[in-house]
Amino acid sequence: MGQTQNKIISASRRTDIPGWYTPWFLEQIQQGYFTIKNPYNKRVKKVNALPREIHSIVFWSKNFGPFLELQADRILVKKGYNLYFNFTINSTSSLLEPGLPKLETRINQARLLCRRLGPDKISWRFDPICFYRQNNQQIENNMNDFTMIANAMSEMGISRCVTSFYDDYKKIQTRLKRLSLQNKPNHFFVEPKIENKQKLVQQMADYLETKNIQLFLCSEASLFTNRGLFSRIEENSCIDGRLLKKLYGGNPETRKDYGQRSKQGCRCTKSIDIGSYEDHPCFHNCLFCYARTGADIQKH
Repeated sequence: MGQTQNKIISASRRTDIPGWYTPWFLEQIQQGYFTIKNPYNKRVKKVNALPREIHSIVFWSKNFGPFLELQADRILVKKGYNLYFNFTINSTSSLLEPGLPKLETRINQARLLCRRLGPDKISWRFDPICFYRQNNQQIENNMNDFTMIANAMSEMGISRCVTSFYDDYKKIQTRLKRLSLQNKPNHFFVEPKIENKQKLVQQMADYLETKNIQLFLCSEASLFTNRGLFSRIEENSCIDGRLLKKLYGGNPETRKDYGQRSKQGCRCTKSIDIGSYEDHPCFHNCLFCYARTGADIQKH
């Protein structure tokens, strides 16, 4: 019989745990298990949180400030956990991502993570790329700070950039309709032609190559119609058991997670997500968020 594979914890695709729920996360670690709720059937189960049961914890966030202030990384490493960070840093936009700290602050957070854990433990996500118009004005996008952020990531030694294009989830359409009913400006996301998407990501890859950064695409299988054109761009595994094994050794889970968007090109490894849409609402209020339908929510 083969050796038992250790679990990978995802924290979390459903909310920003480092940004809003670091104290809760550390409490779960202290008690030795996570109590998680299935978002579909609402069943509750306990997941063992002891280091011997878990190979790695993969954190997803747009704001690691509270996580770093509590020194959660040092606490977890001292307890024996392996850590990996998916850090989304996009261009400044009060329309698309109104609830985030200043861009400079978030870049400094990435710099501190690099110093504490090493740049190979961090994946920079410039995600999603958005094309949109306001009140039927000219089409805009969120690429304006891309090269500046890339320069900063390169200086830190981060070598991975992950991107994808906006996806038109039903919850987003519901949110846009609610905003229009509140007499807010009308916002409409625009779907570029596939050849325009391909041209843009090729331009991104060309620039990133000069900075020693590899470009990866997340769930964008439809763009890989010309492998010659995309010879320097790879499909991403945002949770990658093989990469975690390379970084930390051991025997992590490596089976593909077919519960994710595999038909769209998701290559992620199986993991256990310990976040909750309901119990852990995110307060960044991103216009393109797929996790909630509300127009704006405030933290009380």
